[in-house]
This record gives sequence, C-alpha cells and structure tokens, in this order.
Amino acid sequence: MTARHSNVPNLTDFDLKLLRVFHAVVQAQGLVPAQQVLGLSLSTISIQLKNLEERLGFTLCERGRKGFALTEEGERIHQSLTPLFDSVAGFRDVVAEVRGSLTGDLHFGVVDALATNQAAPLPKGFQNFTELAPEVHLHVDISSPEELIQGLVDGRYHCILTPVEPTHESVESVSVFKERQQLYCGADHPLFNETDPVRTLDALKRTTLTDKSYASLPSIDKPNVSTERPTISHMESNVLLILSGRYIGYLPEHYAEHWVNAGLMRLLLPDTPSYESHFYLCTSKHNSSRSADVFRQCMIDVLLKEQTRGITKYRAADLTLASNK
Repeated sequence: MTARHSNVPNLTDFDLKLLRVFHAVVQAQGLVPAQQVLGLSLSTISIQLKNLEERLGFTLCERGRKGFALTEEGERIHQSLTPLFDSVAGFRDVVAEVRGSLTGDLHFGVVDALATNQAAPLPKGFQNFTELAPEVHLHVDISSPEELIQGLVDGRYHCILTPVEPTHESVESVSVFKERQQLYCGADHPLFNETDPVRTLDALKRTTLTDKSYASLPSIDKPNVSTERPTISHMESNVLLILSGRYIGYLPEHYAEHWVNAGLMRLLLPDTPSYESHFYLCTSKHNSSRSADVFRQCMIDVLLKEQTRGITKYRAADLTLASNK
C-alpha cells in the first residue's frame, strides 16, 4: 500500500526556520517591513521564501509591484503555523521537563494598574522565578480580564492574574489578594468642589459612572446607570474618562494617588464604604508544565505573604485602638 502524502517532504529544522520567516512576512504584511523584524536583507528573505515554496511545491504569496498578497494555499499554510509552532514549543518543554531542566517559554497575563499596588509585589515574584528558572523565556502580557481568561482556556497563557474568578472547569484558581477601590471625579467635574456629602449623594443619582466590561459596579444610592455610559476594560482608559470631567468612576486608591496629589482628581465620599476587588492567580489544568508550576508557586509565595502581613498589620492597629479606648 502506498503511504499517504508520499510526495510531501519531511519537516526538518530548516523547514521550520523557513516557515518562521514566512510567518514573520505575513505578520508584517510584506517583505520590506519584515526586514527589521527578522534582521535579514530583502534578498535573503526573498530567497528563503522561494526555497520554502520549492520545498512545498506551490506558491505561498504574490510579491512584486502589485504588493504583497497571500495565495489560497499560502493562507491555509499560514493558518496552520500557530498550532504547529505551539506543538513544537510544547514538545521542547516536555523534553526539558524529562531532563529535569526548566527551559522553554512561559506566558503570563495580567491586568493593568498593578505596578503601584504594594499588596501585589509582582516584581519580587518575577525575581524569584528568574533565579529558579534562568533559562525560561518569560512573556508578560497586559490585557483585559475577559481576554486573559479566554487566553488561558485557549492555551495562549500558562498563568494569569485577574480580578474575575474564572468558572471554566479547566481552570484552577486561588485568591491571592484584595484591592480596595474608591469613587473619583476629575478636576473639571461639577462635583470636584462640592464638600457637602448630602448634596454629593443627591448629585450622584444624576451622574454617569464609567462601567467595567467585566463586572457590575457597586451603586451609591442607585446613581444613573444609563446604557449610554462608557464601558472600560482597563484602568488606564478609566483614568482618561474620569480626567475628562464628564464621568466619575472607581479606581484603586494606590493608582489614583498620583492624580489626586496633582490636583487633577478628587476622592468622593471618603467616609462611605468602598468595595474590594478579589484577585485570582489562575492556571490551566490542561496546559501545565513544570515551569508553570514553579512560576505559580513563586507568585503565590509573595502575594499570600504580603496579604498575611497586611492582615497582621490591621489586627495590630485594631488592638492599639482598643487599648486606647
């Protein structure tokens, strides 16, 4: 019996190299813009694409005066590259684990606006991990909670840190810290100079709040929640909207401090109870590796240690207050 695909060449390291060149050209939308990405000359890229087409037996793309365009065959090949590269990387990680070494790639996703949070010492977690696994190539990506969770389920991330607890059965999560958030307005907002809490509460009923795409904001005496209010997925975009003076919104205290000190924002109703976001460190049950396990433990160690320290500090403060009564 004749073997299936008998005329298809076996995939070699050289072929993988050529396929990565082709992938970079497609991502850059042309040979010229791909030069800087690949660090190769135009003639070298052209020769390598030609070699790949000869190996495969068909044309992958049109390039010339009319511009760059994929052929139908080229489109199909390009669509298959991401799972191919992921499989190769996964195989290398397995080999590394069998050898007992920590190598390969590790993709970590996290939301924005955490660099100023002293309760979340991520830099210390990175430091500890790189000391334990210096040969692992760490990728850190900032994204929205929705995109992080989907990326973890899809296998694009090995670990994520998110203020939304995933409910997908393939995800394991652990609560690592809480983040306090308060209500703020910008300097150009009518409430910026209002000092009467009663009038502020009354005005909030007619004020438009920014809305998070991933969670329902708490209401203060049912403020206006018009469907026309802007929706945000990142704290950075929330800050921009608040600074416009047209909206009010919730921000972490540590993140808003810069603009408050600069006189560009004001904390509204400081005596009104705020709310806390719970952050979860999440990993996939199906896309695990020894490197991911080590990274997860490094993060849990520093995050939970800081949380325990915070609890101890607050308890000590409570005891001091009680003794002074």
